[in-house]
Amino acid sequence: MSFGELNFDSADLLASHPYREPLIVRGVRCHGGFDESGSYVPPRTRNRVPAIRAWQHRYADEFGAPLLDRPLAATPGNYPNVAQAKHLIRNGVREPMIETLTRIGTVEGFGAGIRFGAIEDIQRHFVEDLRGTATAHLVRGLYEAHARDEAGFEDEAGHRQMWWAARDIAFENPPVEDATERIRAAMGMPPEAKTPEERVQRMQAMAQLDRIWPRDVDAMLEAQVTRMARLLLIEIGAFHGFKWAEAVLSDTTLVPGDGDAARIISYVRTDETPHVEYLKCALSEMRERTIRGASGRTYAGRELITAIWDRAIAGSAMRSAMGRQFELTEIEKALNGNPRREQILEEFHARGDVRPGPGGAWIEQTPQSAI
Repeated sequence: MSFGELNFDSADLLASHPYREPLIVRGVRCHGGFDESGSYVPPRTRNRVPAIRAWQHRYADEFGAPLLDRPLAATPGNYPNVAQAKHLIRNGVREPMIETLTRIGTVEGFGAGIRFGAIEDIQRHFVEDLRGTATAHLVRGLYEAHARDEAGFEDEAGHRQMWWAARDIAFENPPVEDATERIRAAMGMPPEAKTPEERVQRMQAMAQLDRIWPRDVDAMLEAQVTRMARLLLIEIGAFHGFKWAEAVLSDTTLVPGDGDAARIISYVRTDETPHVEYLKCALSEMRERTIRGASGRTYAGRELITAIWDRAIAGSAMRSAMGRQFELTEIEKALNGNPRREQILEEFHARGDVRPGPGGAWIEQTPQSAI
């Protein structure tokens, strides 16, 4: 396969298929649409998906190694699980689910930041020629497509609005407040930057902190790889969340909308697959190459990328444990004042794959069947 067949410009990677009809949700034009058979087709995948597949094939031919990946089974499942969430809704405790859907949509909106702070000339940091790779296309459409998918673009809504629409359908337009700054604070993020320039300046300052690569290697490259590794793990783990949300929101005995809320989430799930695949490919390509420092000294990509990946996995486990505790706190708060609080909470814990134990520990268990 020649370089020419593996190189694309931004317009190529941002192109969408022709749709028989667009995706309209509650009167809002969302990205993506439906083909002649009525099947949903994600946005910006006309050339992006074939390109990612071609880069992955090139990687396999060139290195004969598996892509950097983490099996979904190795990531913690959703908390609360499906049975627990249904138990709460069945008992009139809707607030935790509403809050979760609001938070997911809000965090999806943060995806607009993917396009900021990326290294334009990434080739200068690598010894080998990057032409015809996913790495070379990060700033030539891949980051931009990812950002548009998450936060929307121009008059098309993205995942942020789609999660909120699913919430509003399933819970009949519940009263919600803008949670953006509260969620940013909970995630340890500073207030949103007022300008793109301010955002980049912050990223440059943050890049100098908590480094594990040699100081000879560009800090912004390390920061970009770190962000990609963390993002890949989040995207992989998100498939637990999709499965959970679709299972809960498709239960027409609990939520209205004839399953429309679950269908919207299924479209989001389909959109996310290219994100996982390009991140896996680019990180794997970097791992098999040689990174050049400012002094001209070179470093094995396998050593540096693996260090970032291992740290990202450890951080992911820590954030998962913190998230579980956060969810339980929100559920307990929603039950305050409920005369059946203790009974509902105990039945909730009994349906879990894990339950809180002494000293802040979590204990695995076989969940009790729903009553």
